[in-house]
Amino acid sequence: MQYFPAALQSLVDQFARLPGIGGKTAQRLAFHVLELPLEDAERFADAILAAKREVHCCPVCQNLTDREVCPICEDDMRDHSTVCVVAEPKDVIAMERSREFNGVYHVLHGVISPLNHVSQDDIKIRELLGRVSKGQIREVIMATNPDTEGEATAMYICRLLRPMEIRVTRLAYGIPVGSQLEYADEVTLSRALEGRREL
Repeated sequence: MQYFPAALQSLVDQFARLPGIGGKTAQRLAFHVLELPLEDAERFADAILAAKREVHCCPVCQNLTDREVCPICEDDMRDHSTVCVVAEPKDVIAMERSREFNGVYHVLHGVISPLNHVSQDDIKIRELLGRVSKGQIREVIMATNPDTEGEATAMYICRLLRPMEIRVTRLAYGIPVGSQLEYADEVTLSRALEGRREL
């Protein structure tokens, strides 16, 4: 038995396809959209369509942009010889919030994950190798997550870059600021020791 009109059910189904959205949340979102004034609903729909039409990958770094080349790649004040490799566009935002990195980025759009059927050919590794082969890059910083897939991706890319004779580094991981040692796991403590520095 169908509980909702077909158009409403279709809207619920579309929301339910979004990551992290279950059936009940999809229903709440669909009902919220129905309660919006028509102008607001149209603006919402137009924003989705505009994003799909206008946002694309930067041909240099693969980050998302609505320009020919993204603002970071266009910025002459940044160090274009240092590239920070991240898994997703949202990771660029996290790095930029720190205000500590003045290089440029390369976005992989995923990590190698055999369980999820993602191979090295499914992410933007070839594009990274093309950038490095031009000879203007001195250091590549691997900033993928410190989980199994992130580590495997970082090691795979490192092996590919080794013959190119550039510096390849990995972000240091360790004890978060404000936490206590007794709650840290063995891997985190090990990484904290490896990434220690002079005071």
